[in-house]
Amino acid sequence: MNRTTLSLLAAVTALAAVTGYATLSAPEASGNDSAEAAAVLPVERTSLLCPSPSTSDLAETAYTSFTPVTKGTGSDGEAELRAAAGQSTEKSDKESDKRADEKPVLEPKEPGKPVTGDASGADSPALVGTAEGKFAPGWTVQQTTEVTAGTGRGLQGVNCTAPDTEFWFPGASTATDRTDYVHLTNPDDSAAVVDIELYGKDGTLETTIPDGITVPPHGTEPVLLSTLIDEKQTNLTVHVSVRSGRVGAAVQALDDKLGGDWLAASTDPAGSLVLPGIPKDATAVRLIAFTPGGSDADLKVQLASPSGLITPAGNETLHVKSRMTSAVDLGDVTRGEAGSVVLTPTDRSVPVVAALRVVRGKGADQETAFIPATRPVGTRATSAENTAKGTTLSLTAPTATAKVKVTASAGSEGGSEATQTYTIKKGTTQDIDLPAPSGLKGTYAVTVETVSGGPVYGSRTLSSSQGDVPAFTVQTLPDDRGMVEVPQAEQDLSVLQK
Repeated sequence: MNRTTLSLLAAVTALAAVTGYATLSAPEASGNDSAEAAAVLPVERTSLLCPSPSTSDLAETAYTSFTPVTKGTGSDGEAELRAAAGQSTEKSDKESDKRADEKPVLEPKEPGKPVTGDASGADSPALVGTAEGKFAPGWTVQQTTEVTAGTGRGLQGVNCTAPDTEFWFPGASTATDRTDYVHLTNPDDSAAVVDIELYGKDGTLETTIPDGITVPPHGTEPVLLSTLIDEKQTNLTVHVSVRSGRVGAAVQALDDKLGGDWLAASTDPAGSLVLPGIPKDATAVRLIAFTPGGSDADLKVQLASPSGLITPAGNETLHVKSRMTSAVDLGDVTRGEAGSVVLTPTDRSVPVVAALRVVRGKGADQETAFIPATRPVGTRATSAENTAKGTTLSLTAPTATAKVKVTASAGSEGGSEATQTYTIKKGTTQDIDLPAPSGLKGTYAVTVETVSGGPVYGSRTLSSSQGDVPAFTVQTLPDDRGMVEVPQAEQDLSVLQK
């Protein structure tokens, strides 16, 4: 075999390696130039990042990891969550060596069954997690912290997030009673440089970090918002953008009187948004919206109730000025029924981001949670750490009737899964009576799959009582992106001659 042939074979082998799952096949002779449909295959690797849970010595944190069983995966794979390294670059090498020697905080053994862990106190670290092979598609980790007293007391819950390069957080604050942090976690081997921009009711606010924030490799950096600006702002939009690298980001919003929770990022700016799953006993709901573009947005505000879409009296529309944060108090808009806020353009479509601040309770016994605008459930969405009591699944189908399949997994300590199908009528929100896992012990995961119709949006509420305080936290249910389209590839050796 001559040297030219060997080089040709090496090049073909390299091309096959680059395409990964893509299939190398001979060109069709039909003359049809249309591309073949992409194959839909399970993802092979997933990264998740969990922020440092609390600065309170009274904090008790539970972690739950779950991967739904996915057709098409192989028999191999692993997943683990480990403590992130320290917060200073000088210590990063030492901390990375220490991290490598530490036992994983969570290490799932099989898909379809939750695994749990816990931590106590103010020193619990941020976590960096990776799942591969059969554990990667739909991997979900829930972090829930209970704080019994002090600023932010109540339940604080967050879905650990995938790293990205841009995040929008409408609903943050530097008001006197608020202590809000942006938590930045870097999963990679090199430092990330991050910009944080703040927008108030009058527009862009000048911050103290024009040169950005450096997040060390495998490290975490909590940034107190009140140190970035001098003035008090009741309603803020936080924009996190990454100059180099990638990070996970979440806002911890703590109130001296109203408890607190994690504010997850809004879905990408869009002309129409859905904010699903306001608890039926909510006593106060505030809508915060922001448009990052150069045009104002005029939005129709509707509530998807159990009986259909209704317009809140006195809050039929919301005008959002360009690059200024707008907020409106909707009061007890749900009036004892399940509900979701649906935002649509009154005229032309202008991309916006939005979130709800939701309050339960009265007087000194109030607690807060946040519901950001979210993506649809799509093919599949998963929520971990559900309990026999205190879990509410809320689903809404704003534009078309939909059928969904809901699966309650086996318990973390025993039991077997249960499945049920539900119909969500157009324009409605329904709180679902979850199918109970048989012989449940421990916590379980809920997986929602769209069968037909839709789109469907959802959220899950966890509730517990701290004396007279109705502690709660809400997490949305966007598509888990566990499946990916892989384009078909064709053999074309002519590229090797160019």
